[in-house]
Amino acid sequence: MKRFIFLIIMLFIPQLSFADKIKHVAITAIVEHPSLDQIRDGVKDELIDNGYKLNENLTVQYKSAQGSSATAAQIARQFVSAKPDAIVAIATPSAQATAAATKQIPVIFAGITDPVAAKLIKNWQPTGTNITGVSDYQEIIPQIDFMKKIVPNVKSVGYIYSPSEINSTVVLKNLQIHLSKQNISLVAVPAQRTADISTAANTLKGKVDLIYTTTDNNVVSAYESLVKFANENKIPLLASFPDAIERGAVAAYGMSYYDVGRQSGKLVVRILKGEKPGSIAPELGQTLHLVINTDAAKKQGVNLSPEIIQSAYKIIGQ
Repeated sequence: MKRFIFLIIMLFIPQLSFADKIKHVAITAIVEHPSLDQIRDGVKDELIDNGYKLNENLTVQYKSAQGSSATAAQIARQFVSAKPDAIVAIATPSAQATAAATKQIPVIFAGITDPVAAKLIKNWQPTGTNITGVSDYQEIIPQIDFMKKIVPNVKSVGYIYSPSEINSTVVLKNLQIHLSKQNISLVAVPAQRTADISTAANTLKGKVDLIYTTTDNNVVSAYESLVKFANENKIPLLASFPDAIERGAVAAYGMSYYDVGRQSGKLVVRILKGEKPGSIAPELGQTLHLVINTDAAKKQGVNLSPEIIQSAYKIIGQ
């Protein structure tokens, strides 16, 4: 009789739908700077647009490692202990730390230039593991073509990079191969810490026709010091990420990191709805834009052609 009553009660208790169950998404980034912050915001906005409501059926936890790989590993362990439904790991060091900390919880990497070199995935096919994600990898030849459009007579390119960041060393290798094929020299300067960026920039004085920057986390964190150097020495500062324009680069050709976040968020939604990360193929960021800063061009001695200005997706400084 008691069992019969229990069954009747269960029949009349409203059952939570899958979407009504509270989901827990943990997000970690190696450091806070505009590009990585936009990935985080894009992920959150994509979740909200798919019916998840913060503090109702969704909890989002965020932690930055403040540039420390040791802290990234600590955060990864903390997140794994909390047992979220998915972990979004932004930038290579955080993704590597999270992948090392769990083989069960879904891990979605975001903004990783070369996840194969970082040993997060073996290839671009579904992994069969707990890992998938979105890469910000860009082919280097279109980037070199972009440099030549902004500085037509370029003979030497400066590149500051962190030796410990795989994303930066992958770009370095590609620059070395493809610039040499076009008889353009590369002056590459390592900078292990954010505090080293200004010193590294000074070594480029009088040696390069432009400075090319990617989303090396140390470089991006100290971008204003690089802009100051470029302005004072009339050396064009170019970038592979549009966020650099607002901070003082002359031109950028690359993908929106907010869009990378939205794209990563779509993978998170699929996983929250029941798909296995190992059945979802890793993806590349999809759309590249040319963005220019006319004020920065004046400060850095660049004469932007009418063709460049007409082809720009966005212009600031006018």
